[in-house]
Amino acid sequence: MSLHTRLTLLFTGVVSLLLALFCGMLYQLAETYREQQFQERLRAEAMTAAHLLLGHERMGPVLYKLLDKNHLTVLPEEEIRIYDMHRRLIYESGTDYLRVTPGTLARIRQVRELTWGQGGRQVVGRLFTSHQQPFVIVASAVDEYGKRTVANLGKLLGIGWCVMIGLTGLAGRLFAGRMLSPIRQINRQIDTITVSNLSQRLPEGAHRDELGQLVQRFNRMLSRLEDAFQLQRSFVSSASHELRTPLTAITGQVEVALLADDEPDELRATLVSILDDMRGLNRLVNGLLALAKASVDVSAVPMAPVQLDTLLKQICLDFSRLQPTYTIDLHVDVPDQSMSLANWQVNGNETLLRTAFFNIVDNGGKFSPTHTVQVRLSGWGTAVRVTVHNTGPVIDPDQLAHIFNPFQRGRNAGSQPGHGIGLALTERIVRLHRGQIQVDSSVQAGTTFTVTLPV
Repeated sequence: MSLHTRLTLLFTGVVSLLLALFCGMLYQLAETYREQQFQERLRAEAMTAAHLLLGHERMGPVLYKLLDKNHLTVLPEEEIRIYDMHRRLIYESGTDYLRVTPGTLARIRQVRELTWGQGGRQVVGRLFTSHQQPFVIVASAVDEYGKRTVANLGKLLGIGWCVMIGLTGLAGRLFAGRMLSPIRQINRQIDTITVSNLSQRLPEGAHRDELGQLVQRFNRMLSRLEDAFQLQRSFVSSASHELRTPLTAITGQVEVALLADDEPDELRATLVSILDDMRGLNRLVNGLLALAKASVDVSAVPMAPVQLDTLLKQICLDFSRLQPTYTIDLHVDVPDQSMSLANWQVNGNETLLRTAFFNIVDNGGKFSPTHTVQVRLSGWGTAVRVTVHNTGPVIDPDQLAHIFNPFQRGRNAGSQPGHGIGLALTERIVRLHRGQIQVDSSVQAGTTFTVTLPV
């Protein structure tokens, strides 16, 4: 069932229920009013009979019956009875429609007035005192005209309800169609958006209702998808280029080796060169795999408490073994007790954090003329901060915004080996840990990388 049909049925059902409640309430009010008005007429008939038959200027029963019989306003099947204090019937209008029990007479004397129904008739009983003698007057009749009027009103309400439901269904269908028209238009526009034209956006219009907010969010999602696709294309293109260079070099060297006429020295030199290219290719592939691993969702990465000071000390020891020419100066500040830093402990993935800080320190040592790097661990509010400083070549200001993009290398790299993956990998690892990384570079202060991680 379409949303158009569901909205129409829902709208029609709600209006139908409300109209039915209104018609039922109106019918019940009409019936209550009819009953009250007829009871008033019965009271009037009873009091008239009491005054004429029991009052100071009495009328004979025979004459009253004659007047009552020929009275134009007499009620249908009207019957009037009068009982004395001994419960004896002293007057009856001549008909025999009504049955009055002694218990009913006693009840009327007790409450002075009583109304009830009997076989489709309405009955009013009243206590009337004349010459200090109590009489009970009972008047009853059938409200044929009132019941017929209320029945006709009920039929009219029923017919009106059916007509209004039909009109409500048509109006609901038109209303639902107008409300869903923007959604159908959005669906048609969405169908025109493909991979080749992700730059296309839906018109947001001037309205700021729920549909306008939906269009805005959809456009923002398209922007994120477009950025992801562009990044993917750039990544594939750059990776292909980076992989092609060492593969081309290896291919050329193998071809040269085949033409070396089995000279051992030439073959050995060629194999050493191929081995160097293979190692560079292996580092490139490992970097690409690490970059892909750091791009996954944070929920897929196992997290655990990591001692950041211990991790940095281990990285310094690794560099003393792997790069003996590097000088790593690590300084750990004394934690402020008000910051509640539990021994520089953060929640993260130790392997990824080790890779991130290793890349930053390695960059600092590689580009520093003296291969000296200053690493400082300090507390900052509810976070920890790691700064890595070196005095190497300055990064140009126009390249600072792109330094964390994959395969982007600054002009200060010179002849230093690398593929432009390390900083991109570091930035994604830091972002995966809900942290921030920034770089400042100037001739006076040198280059400083600052990593901030939440405690």
